[in-house]
Amino acid sequence: MEQFLIDWEGPVLLWIQEHMRNDFLTPVLTFLTHLGDHGYFWIALTILFLLLRKTRKVGGLMTCSLLLNTLVNNVLLKNLVARTRPYEVVDGLHRIIEAQSDYSFPSGHTGSAFAVAVVVFLMCPRKIGVPVLVFAFVIAFSRLYVGVHFPTDVLGGALIGAVIAYLVCAVDRRKTGQKGSIWNFER
Repeated sequence: MEQFLIDWEGPVLLWIQEHMRNDFLTPVLTFLTHLGDHGYFWIALTILFLLLRKTRKVGGLMTCSLLLNTLVNNVLLKNLVARTRPYEVVDGLHRIIEAQSDYSFPSGHTGSAFAVAVVVFLMCPRKIGVPVLVFAFVIAFSRLYVGVHFPTDVLGGALIGAVIAYLVCAVDRRKTGQKGSIWNFER
């Protein structure tokens, strides 16, 4: 199975390397990918939401989602799956940032991004939620662009982060007695 994924995903990463990397995007996406290092950007955004009275509840949900995502993705799944990084097994792929110290699946940067962004998207007005969610997608793509994750690593991180965020919001909604679909939050 591992070799099948490498055979399918390796060419995708090589295509990104050969056709998308350029002198303009490389410094931009390198900078953006580093914003996700150790979850710093998402932690800072969460703290900002916690500090503002109007968004404090959302900040609490962001905190829960980010912590659960870290436990599931970075503590449990990365060590359980123990997937090799693409730059170690895809011939011709060159990473453009430093070697990563942990395993590849799932992408922790992407998981953290979606764990926070989906909470913001579900709980805040669209003018806030949509840009934050778009930024999560940019962070996810940056991990492919810099050559440190396979596409399924990023997809897995995004799905796990999004599901955790959705569940955190759904549990809060149920706990507070709100009825209806989680998608019908008032904005």
